[in-house]
Amino acid sequence: MNRFYAHTALLVLLMLQFSIHAQKKKAQNPILFTDVPDASMVRVRDTYYMSSTTMHLSPGVPIMKSKDLINWEVVNYAYDRLGEVDAINLENDESAYGRGSWASCIRYHNGTFYVFTFAATTGKTYVYSTKDIENGPWKETTFEPSYHDLTVHFDDDGKVYMIWGAGKLMIAELENDLSGVKKGTERVLIENASAPAGDNIMLGAEGSQLFKINGKYYLFNITWPRGGMRTVLIHRADNIHGPWEGKLALQDKGVAQGGLIDTPDGEWFSYLFRDYGSVGRIPYIVPVKWKDGWPILGVDGKVPDTLNLPPSVGLIPNIVASDEFERKKNDSKLPLVWQWNHNPVECLWSLSDRKGFLRLTAGRTDQTLVATRNTLTQRTIGPICTGVTSIDVSNMKEGDNAGLALLQKNYGWVGVTHENGNNKIAMVLGNDEGEKKIEEVTLHQKTIYLKASCDFTNKKDVAWFYYSLDNKNWKKIGSELKMSYTLPHFMGYRYGLFNYATKEAGGFVDFDYFRIKNELTEMN
Repeated sequence: MNRFYAHTALLVLLMLQFSIHAQKKKAQNPILFTDVPDASMVRVRDTYYMSSTTMHLSPGVPIMKSKDLINWEVVNYAYDRLGEVDAINLENDESAYGRGSWASCIRYHNGTFYVFTFAATTGKTYVYSTKDIENGPWKETTFEPSYHDLTVHFDDDGKVYMIWGAGKLMIAELENDLSGVKKGTERVLIENASAPAGDNIMLGAEGSQLFKINGKYYLFNITWPRGGMRTVLIHRADNIHGPWEGKLALQDKGVAQGGLIDTPDGEWFSYLFRDYGSVGRIPYIVPVKWKDGWPILGVDGKVPDTLNLPPSVGLIPNIVASDEFERKKNDSKLPLVWQWNHNPVECLWSLSDRKGFLRLTAGRTDQTLVATRNTLTQRTIGPICTGVTSIDVSNMKEGDNAGLALLQKNYGWVGVTHENGNNKIAMVLGNDEGEKKIEEVTLHQKTIYLKASCDFTNKKDVAWFYYSLDNKNWKKIGSELKMSYTLPHFMGYRYGLFNYATKEAGGFVDFDYFRIKNELTEMN
């Protein structure tokens, strides 16, 4: 009998291990544990392309590429700079935090890729087009006003339609050259698109994405019932002008806003995202089956943890990446994983002034990190991550601050301050009300090593800062940063390399590298 139980226990253990091993070979949700909100997706033959929101960052509207819907790589951006207004340039006490360009729409038509987006900050709607989405060049077309959460459809009859709005959804035809809305074509498409989710709605139906499949039109939207969660709505019609019938399509974990994509083999999926605390809005893939002409999202109405797709190989180096700042002669480009906080001032950063280093020069005085131009950023990633850098502070001026930040409205940084002719290592917490120095230590050398670790596990949302004098022995400094996702910034936390002056311009620092790992640092 004991032998029987032992044999059974061994068999159960082996089956469990096999199950775990099999799960690991499958894709996991979320497919990207990082901030990739408002995704729009298109498949061209066997390749998928996805655009996303990056708001106040520059360059903007990242283009990501995948062969399997799970492993994505940043391959381009739709634009380098979004206008030259004060808010986007961080000038005259204005900023574009939480604004800039919002939800984009990517389309492929007659051999050309199109990316549509809008920006209330400039009051314009933008159309970016290219034959070569990975290399460009892009053509920019703009028109007014800024059409909220727009989706564009190239129909079979040659007409181009745009749908936009929140709660009440509007439709209009675009000019053939996409230079604006055709006069006289604008009208109400659906008076109350939120209706399938009930009457008590906190967020009216928005985030429109339109698809035409087997002759029928399918319109995806998100809504948010009061006291409930973010919810997927789908409307369908035989004619783009209606009548439309709608239904609640998915209500689980708050996973919502997105659309439909099919594989070359004829499988269907829905790409959506979920608010996940301070790491941001993270993408999910949900299997789709068809029934009575409706796409049925999820497995028994739920978002599955695993998918019958290839496993992820990780977000490093295709979504975030380490950078040694080593460049060949005349190569001044940054890898696509980097984005500037707002439009950069090109003459104030360099990869060539000192070989193997990124130089950031303070071009004016500012009093806080969030007012600082030329902060270079990358996404944080979950569930855990650590970013490390080394800086040479030999050329700082009185009142200068430089270092490594975790950037959102409620931010923190570790770095060096130059005060009264002396350098000090400092850990600082900041928000809209200003910055508070939590701890400082006198620094007697010109090179310092800095580290910031984030834990997003189960929305723990905490971070710690460290410094080292020799890149071997690390010391924690300051207090824990309680990270929080806020609407004023509307973005997951990002690592930032920064340098700003509070007394006089002209000081500079040299960053030797930035290295990121999906692990936590030693807790000493």
